Amino acid sequence: MTMQSEGCSSSQGNPYDPSGFPVCDRCRDKPPLPFTFSFAFQPIVSASQQKTVAYEALVRGINGEPAGTIFQHVSEENLYQFDQACRVTAIKKAVEIGLAEQDARLNLNFTPNAVYQPELCIRTTLEAAKKYGFPLEKIVFEVTEGEEVRDKQHLVNIIDAYKKMGFRTAIDDFGAGYSGLNLLADYEPETIKLDRELIIDIHKHPRKQAIIRGIIMVCDELNLELLAEGVELREEYEWLRNQGIDLFQGFYFARPGFEALPEVSASQF
Repeated sequence: MTMQSEGCSSSQGNPYDPSGFPVCDRCRDKPPLPFTFSFAFQPIVSASQQKTVAYEALVRGINGEPAGTIFQHVSEENLYQFDQACRVTAIKKAVEIGLAEQDARLNLNFTPNAVYQPELCIRTTLEAAKKYGFPLEKIVFEVTEGEEVRDKQHLVNIIDAYKKMGFRTAIDDFGAGYSGLNLLADYEPETIKLDRELIIDIHKHPRKQAIIRGIIMVCDELNLELLAEGVELREEYEWLRNQGIDLFQGFYFARPGFEALPEVSASQF
């Protein structure tokens, strides 16, 4: 499967899949996915506001099974369909559990290797948001930096297109993958999310502390939000908060809630 855009021309004759959402030639004639899935939602909190400001949608089995039970069914052949179905399902579930009425955003992971032409591949997301009544301005797209990007310029084009459409963007797992700081030289996300490996026992590791202080300086210079994900200990949170980081995500605040929006206690800040 290539990353080029020639395969994502609009469909002729049957531009919709059986659920009523528009599709392109890449999956118009493909059979439905042979597996189903749902989502759990994990809070992203602001320490300064002491409240949840977003929820990340995390794929799960229909009975709450771990993400790995779903990803084992994803292949090169169905990656695009899966990426599109994830967006639709996450938006639908978010509306069903009341996120559309809350003052919080919805973070959706996207797979750059499954996007062929952003302006066309985004149509399913737009139609799902319209159908289910979810505000587009509350959607944030996260690109997982741990995934090898086969064509970095293609990723830059995707991000630029999403930003022009009014979507916020974020780099997930920053510091764990293939691109690192080089990715920030080519495009400007609103947020970068520090990888869990940098967070583990940060209060005990001077080397990790030096790296994170350097990333904080870069974010300050580039006017980027910095989010610490995977925070599990009070000590980790306190050290990171003392460095000026405001956004957090992790088990310390709340585990993902299967088809639910977990609450965060004010005592945790």
